[in-house]
Amino acid sequence: MIADKDIIGDSNLNRQILSKETNLGQSKAEVAVKRVKEINSSIEITGHSVFINSDNVEKIIEDAEVVVDALDNLPSRFMLQKACRDLKIPLVHGAIAGFNGQLTTIFPEDKGLELIYGSNKDLPEHGSEVTLGAPSMIPAIIASLEAQEVVKILLKRGKLFRNRLLYIDIEEGTMEVLKLVVSE
Repeated sequence: MIADKDIIGDSNLNRQILSKETNLGQSKAEVAVKRVKEINSSIEITGHSVFINSDNVEKIIEDAEVVVDALDNLPSRFMLQKACRDLKIPLVHGAIAGFNGQLTTIFPEDKGLELIYGSNKDLPEHGSEVTLGAPSMIPAIIASLEAQEVVKILLKRGKLFRNRLLYIDIEEGTMEVLKLVVSE
C-alpha cells in the first residue's frame, strides 16, 4: 500500500527513483503502483492518491504488517506513529536533510519519535531539510536501510534498529548508532 497525494515534479528527479522526465506531473502513488506491477505482477498493491491525515491514516494502514515513514514533515510523522501504535503495527522511520540521514524502527510500545524530537507539541512543519536539500544519494541510502528493516521485521531475523538511531553523515563519512533511552 502506498499513500501520497503529491505529483512528480522537477525537484524529485535527482532523488526519487520513480521520478523521470516522462512522468512529470503524474501522481506519485499511481506511478509507484505501476512500477511495482512492472517489477512483479503478482504483487498486490494499492495506491492512495491522498495525503494522510488523522481522519484517514488508520483506514489506509490498517491491514499493513509494517509501515514505512517516507514523510517530509514532523507533525505527519507523529500522527503516523500514533496510528501505528493504536493499530499495533511496527513503524520504520527514516529522515534526511542534506548529506545526513537517520533511521530507527519503532514498535507500538516504544517511545520512538519522542526520544528523537521531543514532544510532538509545537513542532515545526519542516526542519533543516528545507535549507539543506536532499542530494540524490542520501534518500537512496535511507530508503534501502528502511527496506532492510522491513525485511528483518517480516522474517523475524537480524537485529533491528529498535530503540537505536542510525545517524549517517555522508559528507563527513561517519555513521553512528545512538541508543534511544528515556531520561530519568
